[in-house]
Formats: sequence, C-alpha cells, structure tokens
Amino acid sequence: MARLLENQSKDLLQQMGIPVPTYAVAQNPQNAAVLAEEMGKPVVLKALVPVGKRGKSGAVKFAGTPQEAETLAAELFGKRVSHYPVYHVLVEEKLDIVQELYLSITIDRSRKMPVVIACASGGVDVEELSREHPEKVITYHVDPLDGLGDYAARQVWSDAGIGGKTLQQLGGLTAKLYKAFVDYDAYILEINPLAITRDGRLVAAAAVMSIDDGAMFRHPDLSEKVQMGTERAWRPLTELEKQMVAVNEADPYRGTARYTEMDGGDIGFMCGGGGASLLLFDAVLQAGAQPANYSEFGGNPAEEKVCGLAKGILSKPGVKGLLVAQNITNNTQVDIVARGVIRALEEMNIDPATFPVVVREAGVNETVARELFRAKDIEYYGDDITLTETARRMVSKMREAYPGYGI
Repeated sequence: MARLLENQSKDLLQQMGIPVPTYAVAQNPQNAAVLAEEMGKPVVLKALVPVGKRGKSGAVKFAGTPQEAETLAAELFGKRVSHYPVYHVLVEEKLDIVQELYLSITIDRSRKMPVVIACASGGVDVEELSREHPEKVITYHVDPLDGLGDYAARQVWSDAGIGGKTLQQLGGLTAKLYKAFVDYDAYILEINPLAITRDGRLVAAAAVMSIDDGAMFRHPDLSEKVQMGTERAWRPLTELEKQMVAVNEADPYRGTARYTEMDGGDIGFMCGGGGASLLLFDAVLQAGAQPANYSEFGGNPAEEKVCGLAKGILSKPGVKGLLVAQNITNNTQVDIVARGVIRALEEMNIDPATFPVVVREAGVNETVARELFRAKDIEYYGDDITLTETARRMVSKMREAYPGYGI
C-alpha cells in the first residue's frame, strides 16, 4: 500500500468537496511562523510523516502566536516519529471544536467488502474506547455494487448516537468520503477527529489515507506523492529499497519482487515461498552467517523483474555471495528465474567461479533451469536437499571462498 502525507490527503478531500481546516506546509521553523501569522489565528503544528498516532508521540503541538509556532516547529523539525525523520511540518488553523467524532473506511478482508467504522467519540483515545466500550463503535459493510447512500450513512451515525441537524450533515459528508475512498482506490481513509465546530460545521480535522499500490496506474498524478511501501515498513525506505519498489512496480501485472535491506550481513538473500523464505532466513542465521537483506519473489515474475531484483540484492555494499531458493510448491517458472539471475550476474561482471552462488529451485521447467545454471558453473540443487541443508551449503561455500569466514 502507498500512504499519502496528511496535506496530500486533504488536497484530495478538498477536491471532493469535503471541508478541511486551512493548512499549509512549512519548510523550516521560520516558515511556520510566517504561515501562522498569515492565518491570523492559533494554529496546530503536525509532523508530516506517513504514520498515525502522532498526537501520542508528541508530534502534534498547538501554538497561540507566530513566535510560539516557530519555537514549537523547531522542536518538530529533525525529530523522529516512529523512525521517520521530520522534514516538513503541517501548519493549520486550530478549530474551535465542541465534539470529536471518529470515522474510517477500509476493506474487511474476511468479508471482502468495504466497511465504515464510526464512533461519536474520536480523538487520540479512540482505540482505548473501542476496547473498553466496543458497543460504541458502529460498523457497516457496504455492498460495493450499491455504494453508500445518504440514508445508510445517516443510519450509521444514528446508531452511534448522533441526531438532529448534525445527523443530516453527516449523511452527506460520509457519503462523499466513501466516494473519495472508492474513486482513489483507497485501502483506508481515516478521519480522526471528524470535528463538529462551535459554529456547527463538520470539518475533517485530521486525515490518514492509503492508496492500493496496485491501482497506481489509474492515478498517475499521485505517483510522485505517495509514500510507497509505507504499509509494510516500520521505517523510511532506503534508497535501495525504493529502487526495488520501482522494479516491482515496473511490471505490476506479473509476479512480485520485494526487498528489505538489513543492517550488515554479506549474503544476498533471494527467496520465494512465504513461510519457506522465513525458514531459510533463520537457517542461514543458525548456520553462522547473516543475510544482507530479506527478499521474497513469486507469482511467476518475468525475467526483467527477476534480473532487477537480483541486481539490487547484489548491489548492496559488502555482499559477498548470493543464495537463491524457493519452496517446491510454487508456480514460478524456474528457467525464467535462472535466466534473470544469470543475466544479473553477467551485467554486474560477477564471476560465479570466485563469487559464491548457491541455488535451490524446483518446479516448472526445472530441467532447463538446471542446465542453465550448471552451464555457468553455478551450484544448483532441486528438491534433493532441504532448505536447511541449502543454507548450510551456502555458508560452507562462503567459507571455501573466504578463509576464516564467520570465525
């Protein structure tokens, strides 16, 4: 999934006719003071990072004057929020809020339907409230063919305890938010809080929005804005990880290739098979070595994608060997894997005679793959050895190439 920063989410919401606070992005503390002065009222300062729960992590501050805005913004710039460094700060008007609501729209995987989740008590403590009083949280599954009409949205909020004029307003606003969710192929759209102001307005005071990265081809205008991979990452993507995201997205219709860079390590790790990749990773550690990365590929990727992933794995400084393996119950054509890996080695001028490479592949077109690998003097195994034995053989080959390795 690809998460938008809050200002970008609010840009989209505004285009859909959904009220949001006046906001701007500050590049430095002095800029925050200028923006606060231009707004002419108290402001909220928010660290612009692609994670939630910023309030509880001290990444949301309130300033009454431009001078205070500059001081507090200085505390945010350079701060790390869930490992993400803060390079920009959102400056927006402080609303006069009389009630905070919670609204999110996401996909219920078990039922394979969009689901609206609403609560009459929003804010930073909504998770605790949902645990202690689950009856206060209303869920409504939306038939994707019918969509969400005003009447259904009003029923959701009525069940949450909202009435009167506010209920009428919430019906239309929630329907618009659902339309935004669908139109932008969102995986989640969360408004917390959805503010009721003292003058009776409904305003999306804070927004979290993630787009299905498989649908980015329908939204080329967002391709340079989204924070790719943020739904799977606990930290910012490294430059090499970003390159591997690009490799995967270059051909989104055939196979997957994912890459996570690890600190240290010297064995390039290229594995497929879900649980098999985790087993193999642990087996390498138990054999006395450390992978330089964790990667997973499958779904019968094209040669170009296999080659791109292999080149990325091999390009990390300090990588001294390559381990390629998959479980034996997969639909990946292993001859294509062979061609992609061999091409990567050749394009990077890596000689398997001096650079340890161990392959354990079994499946479709295995005989061809065996011939291709062995023609290049690459050590190849099929299902005649286990993944654990493969890891041991990789470490053994490293020790043959690098005397004293692992000692």
